[in-house]
Amino acid sequence: MSDPLIVVDVQSGFINEFTHHIPQRVAHLIERGEYAPVLFTRFINAPDGPYQKFLDWHSCTHEPETNIASELEPWVKPEVVFSKLGLCGIPNELADYFRGHCFERVFILGIDTDMCVLKIAMDFFDIGIEPIVLTDCCASTAGLQAHLAGLAVLSRNIGASRLREAGLSEGFLAAPLDKNRE
Repeated sequence: MSDPLIVVDVQSGFINEFTHHIPQRVAHLIERGEYAPVLFTRFINAPDGPYQKFLDWHSCTHEPETNIASELEPWVKPEVVFSKLGLCGIPNELADYFRGHCFERVFILGIDTDMCVLKIAMDFFDIGIEPIVLTDCCASTAGLQAHLAGLAVLSRNIGASRLREAGLSEGFLAAPLDKNRE
């Protein structure tokens, strides 16, 4: 039996100069066929939610910003996409999905390492499912320092041995230059 893979918030609204490489890396990883099922979360910034109320941030409220990145469309089906409002970690529907299966471990990747990836990984840890974070398939919209801060917090809270590489970094720690943005 394969281990599940959760693709956290790799959506159009979170693709920038620091994260542009993640959708292609995730597509390559999925194509290797090592994980099943492949599940997706997507962040939706609710009008009455904390991001709008406390931070006055109004992006990612609807399509196209809430759409999963186009590179991942071949694997996106409604039954494997779990929407979440805010920094909620594991959405209830996803938790129910895991309760209905006997998964002991989950592989996690996505955007933002220091926010939603971190929260979801720690939530799985708390409910007794071993989270493995694929570090070279994660990034932060705030840049490398935020990504590394997220990894440092994860290392302390879920254990450094649960931070692993998928072998897709091509030698880059930060996002490689995006030739389309030059």
